[in-house]
Amino acid sequence: MIAEAGHYALVLALALALIQSIVPIVGARRGDVALMEMARSTAVAQLLFVGASFVLLTALHVNSDFSVTNVFENSHSAKPLIYKITGVWGNHEGSMLLWVAILALFGALVAVFGSNLPLSLRANVLAAQAWVAGAFYLFILLTSNPFARIAQPPIEGRDLNPILQDIGLAVHPPMLYLGYVGFSISFSFAVAALIEGRIDAAWARWVRPWTLVAWVFLTLGIAMGSYWAYYELGWGGWWFWDPVENASLMPWLAGTALLHSALVMEKRNALKVWTILLSILTFSLSLLGTFLVRSGVLTSVHAFATDPARGVFILLILCVFIGGSLSLFAVRAPQLKQGGLFAPISREGALVLNNLFLTTACATVFVGTLYPLALEVLTAEKISVGAPFFNLTFGPLFVPLLIAVPFGPLLAWKRGDLLAAAQRLVAAGIAALLAVAMVWAWMRGGPVLAPLAIGLAAFVTMGALSDIAERTALFRVPPSVSLRRARGLPRSAWGAALAHAGLGVALIGVVCETTWNSEYIATLKPDQVARVAGYELKLEGLTQRQGPNFRETLAQFSVSLDGRPMAAMTPSKRSFTTRGMSTTEAALLTRGASQLYVSLGDASSDGGIAVRIYYKPLVLLIWWGPVLMALGGVLSLSDRRLRVGAPKPARAARSLQAAE
Repeated sequence: MIAEAGHYALVLALALALIQSIVPIVGARRGDVALMEMARSTAVAQLLFVGASFVLLTALHVNSDFSVTNVFENSHSAKPLIYKITGVWGNHEGSMLLWVAILALFGALVAVFGSNLPLSLRANVLAAQAWVAGAFYLFILLTSNPFARIAQPPIEGRDLNPILQDIGLAVHPPMLYLGYVGFSISFSFAVAALIEGRIDAAWARWVRPWTLVAWVFLTLGIAMGSYWAYYELGWGGWWFWDPVENASLMPWLAGTALLHSALVMEKRNALKVWTILLSILTFSLSLLGTFLVRSGVLTSVHAFATDPARGVFILLILCVFIGGSLSLFAVRAPQLKQGGLFAPISREGALVLNNLFLTTACATVFVGTLYPLALEVLTAEKISVGAPFFNLTFGPLFVPLLIAVPFGPLLAWKRGDLLAAAQRLVAAGIAALLAVAMVWAWMRGGPVLAPLAIGLAAFVTMGALSDIAERTALFRVPPSVSLRRARGLPRSAWGAALAHAGLGVALIGVVCETTWNSEYIATLKPDQVARVAGYELKLEGLTQRQGPNFRETLAQFSVSLDGRPMAAMTPSKRSFTTRGMSTTEAALLTRGASQLYVSLGDASSDGGIAVRIYYKPLVLLIWWGPVLMALGGVLSLSDRRLRVGAPKPARAARSLQAAE
């Protein structure tokens, strides 16, 4: 009965979504307050039903009910409890249920916390959100039912894909979906504004917190996914320009541009049309990512489904929502007033430049990802677009962007002084030159670009701190005064500085790892020693261990540096008999921000085992940077000015507006 109850709850959620997608819009057209208010109750009720459906599916996995197809294909009675739970979204059907549950969550949050929104705007936003939800409820019920039964239930399940049986799976997909799906709110706000034909600075102030929430989660989700691939797949890499990785990067780039564009619109009532377009495109790229992962057009460790019928259904959803919203934009955009003017050298101009580079970089990734698919459809020719293309196109676009980042916060609104901003960045420039000189001296020649990239990272990081130093008059007034000014700074200022500094920190990690990474690949026997980057790793022996649903070969390494014993490392190779697959569990030894990385290959007939050993200097900065960026986003969200949003209209004014 649990499966049937979960299916029925999903059907009721669909019914509520259909009501929510029609009734509030009719109410907004007629000025009927009761019909518009219905959007709030249906949005909350929809969350309750889809949440109940997700909880019931989780119960089926925890109880190992193999009469349900989804549980049989993705679970095993001997699997640890944590992976029974994470296995709920480690497959196509369950992950889609999580997708729509998060979609309903954001709709309910707008319904509960959007009381300061104009009544008609809120009704249209929730209706647009329900359109998306209704389409995906239909997709799940017609093509991807997670509650389908098996006529003759088996005794045991097929187990979850072994590479997904990792704690990273408990964090990565939910965070990624909170980012992906969170941008649906920006999309719904844009569609609602186009329906009403009104958009102003207050609209930008309402939409920016929701966009920032999605951006924070997507940043953390991408970082977590990168780190998961780094330690779980055993390749030692952190980004492969995999098409599915690109599918999450594209909405992140567009969402970053949207955040900055919405800031210009809020402060200067400018870039209205561009902000609306970015709101549509960002969520459209999220939908594109959903299509790539679930249509079967890609073969990837990240891909879920290979059923063409599902791909066609999602493609229809893409055509309806992307085509429909862009058509509405084409009709309404000419009627929108452009807003305030500004000089090219101004903070607005810097943010427009930021948008230009971000969207161009996004377009580059878009072309590189989809061109092979389009070529195969048109000519049946298969080609691969990999890291060389993206490194040669994406990298050069980010260099001028990073150079411009420190200047933006130091320029005034409307008309700025570039020379004055440059003078305030003298200290950051000196720090960058010192970093270049120190790295060059330490390397004693070597690659030229690496020291320059480190200098650029230092300039970005110190430039972000220069903005705070300028605002607090650091070293120009007594320390007590600077401290008082620092306490009085809005949290959004600290958040922006942290986010920009995170870019520099991540860049340092990328450059150091790719330039000075040391590698050792060989077959070792017990008592043999491997030497890499000054470390000595002695293979003490190999042991076998039985896990709950796998058999494991462990290698014991003793690690020493300059003859001094340091630690033991135990990488392993796991064999999952039910799935007939094996995984590599890398061992990591962390020293500061650097890591020693050991993974195992196949055993040889003479008692040896293939070993990959890497020394990765400052590799953790690659992920500390995004964490710092996300922390900056959270600080900005905690700023009262952003949380409060636009002033709540008076009751009389709202009644008058509803009666219009």
